Amino acid sequence: QVQLVESGGGLVQPGGSLRLSCAASGSIFSINAMAWHRHGLGKERELVASITNSGHTNYADSVKGRFTISRDNAKNTVYLEMNSLKPEDTGVYYCKADVIESSPGSYLAKDFWGKGILVTVSS
Repeated sequence: QVQLVESGGGLVQPGGSLRLSCAASGSIFSINAMAWHRHGLGKERELVASITNSGHTNYADSVKGRFTISRDNAKNTVYLEMNSLKPEDTGVYYCKADVIESSPGSYLAKDFWGKGILVTVSS
């Protein structure tokens, strides 16, 4: 089994910064894309940013120029640096990883999600 654990959330004032981390562990052979999604109050869950294992990134229009996604493949960890935060960035942020899971005699591609971490932007 594979576990994803997010950290780094909390309360921040508008204009402030936070850095989220998500570490994957368990029966991992390799990880393809990793991503951050968020679920704001009264909103649908949306993709915030994604990064391939070769470093290609993609961002939602609403966060371009403010958020930066990065990853450390050796640590199976993805980060989200969030700057110039706005109240509308408030929500639960979820980490997602496209994992090749290893088990005796086989490999299985499967998506795993973290439990989510709350980010609140408020004065």
